[in-house]
Amino acid sequence: MISNSVRVKYSLMLTYFLFAILLNSVGTVILQVINGYGVSKEAASVLEGFKDLPIALVSFMLAAYLPRFGYRNAMMLGTLLVTGVSLLMPLLPVFWMTKVLFFCVGSAFGLVKVSLYSTVGLISDDKQQHASIMNTIEGIFMVGVLSGYWLFGAFIDGDDPASSNWLNVYWCLALLGGLNFLLLWRTPFANPVPQQSSRPMEDFLAMLKLALKPLVLVFVLSAFLYVLIEQGLGTWLPTFNNQVLHLPADMSVQATSIFAACLAIGRLGAGVLMTRISWYVLLNICLLAMAALVLVSMPLANLAMPQAQMSWGNAPLAAFVFPLIGLFMAPIYPAINSIMLSSLPKTQHAAMTGLIVIFSALGGTTGSMITGLVFGSFSGQTAFYLSLIPIAAILITLFYFRQGTLQQGPAAPIRDGSAHTGG
Repeated sequence: MISNSVRVKYSLMLTYFLFAILLNSVGTVILQVINGYGVSKEAASVLEGFKDLPIALVSFMLAAYLPRFGYRNAMMLGTLLVTGVSLLMPLLPVFWMTKVLFFCVGSAFGLVKVSLYSTVGLISDDKQQHASIMNTIEGIFMVGVLSGYWLFGAFIDGDDPASSNWLNVYWCLALLGGLNFLLLWRTPFANPVPQQSSRPMEDFLAMLKLALKPLVLVFVLSAFLYVLIEQGLGTWLPTFNNQVLHLPADMSVQATSIFAACLAIGRLGAGVLMTRISWYVLLNICLLAMAALVLVSMPLANLAMPQAQMSWGNAPLAAFVFPLIGLFMAPIYPAINSIMLSSLPKTQHAAMTGLIVIFSALGGTTGSMITGLVFGSFSGQTAFYLSLIPIAAILITLFYFRQGTLQQGPAAPIRDGSAHTGG
């Protein structure tokens, strides 16, 4: 008989798996609406905003109230919303429906992520267990991202870019959403949130006050810049593969799975590395390696030529080299999130997660729209070269983030070189 605590963890993992596929499908959908609906790159770039801005808005408005509403109830509501909109996608094959899809996915994820992160704090007995569960859940998230590229790729007609067959993937996603809802419904969360005497408005103001702390400000800026890079590159990588490297549409999406696989491997591997070396040293090495890969890969992309019969055997080298940036990008976000969260009491985890989601969403929208505008006006190579600017900026913010953690003194819960991962 499976214990209730294990069922809770399974329900959290399946929820994150579903949203990993939907959230990270935006790059694939951008490619498909450009090819199938004749939408410009500039117009398609707004899909990231339709996804991310509702995440920020819902997190900002509701994060402080979710403990009262119930974390499981919030996740059930979010799952039900994305299940319903997935059923509508094949029935309404028009561009505005993709905007509705991502608006609903973003709104639902604002509920789900705050609830999920807060639930992990409730079911964890100590920092080590918290980091372990977070790392596992984030690993499952990346498995979902990886699976999503191949799932969508299986429904895309590489010989007919304008075909609407790819929309049939949403029947599968609706089924997965329905199963996820049933699992959440049948899994009681036996760890209730402690009763709070404060009023809802006081909780909301407490979240705003938390954002004004210097250490938190530096942290959210780091998270903003990281997601700006990840979403800017990840969202436009399928289009880059298709229009710059001349891969067919289905191969372009599937090749992006290399990037997702590298993110997954990097996050899992970082958990081991952070037990041996300082998180600050590791993340600086990762940022320098990211910059080096950009400088190496973009000249390789210039060598790509169209092939009459493109296959994995004759695909351009850049299609395999550039996605390796995910290996070095992967440890940054989970590490800084876990370090920040585990420095706070559990009663502040919902508010802190709300801030994480808000600034991550704003970073994702900013990165995708800037990349799309530069891609459409100049070239894909120029758009990806621009990632060097936020990479350099994160090197600076991490320095001040580390200084802030050290200034908390020897009794503080955060120490340089700690083994926090996940998040």
